[in-house]
Amino acid sequence: MAKFSKALERWNQRFSIDTYLFGQQANHYLQAQKDRLQGGKALAIADGEGRNSVWLAEQGLQVNAFDFSPIALEKAKKLAQQKNVRVDFECSDWQSYAWPKSEYDYVVGIFFQFADPDERTELFAKMDHSLKPGGLMIIQGYGEKQLQYKTGGPGVIENLYTESLLKKAFPNYEILDSCTYEKEIEEGDGHDGMSALVGFVARKL
Repeated sequence: MAKFSKALERWNQRFSIDTYLFGQQANHYLQAQKDRLQGGKALAIADGEGRNSVWLAEQGLQVNAFDFSPIALEKAKKLAQQKNVRVDFECSDWQSYAWPKSEYDYVVGIFFQFADPDERTELFAKMDHSLKPGGLMIIQGYGEKQLQYKTGGPGVIENLYTESLLKKAFPNYEILDSCTYEKEIEEGDGHDGMSALVGFVARKL
């Protein structure tokens, strides 16, 4: 519990700034999947200040999102209001979230690399549980080379992604896109500079 409290305190402190820590624009990899979004219901996990969930709502989706930081969620609600869209936000950590079975057409996880390998296995299983058959899993994270750049991310190799890790995590999926690349990103002060990235989009069979 002390570990959780310390993490929450740290993230609340990071989000307690006048600007948006990761900017107000959706993640570039998520935006690149726009043509794959054909209506329905989406879940944005650990969504912070709402940039990705708000963008999903702007695409006409019904969107649920959660984060454990109440400070981040207040900013997310303001962003949704500013963009004139509705997102159903919930203040929750991933362990406490309800994870309804086969509820969502899209489960979206962008830079949620706080989970160590054991936690990640459980979290991925919960994400799979809530995605409908035929639904899309959309993930963007930092790759192992990110340790060289130090422009964001967890800073420990165990929490970073490889394409093979994601493919093994979701075996009963049709891979629509899987890529490892390096790109200069500008997503607020939190993600700024050359970055080693992994993108993954797959359809649940």
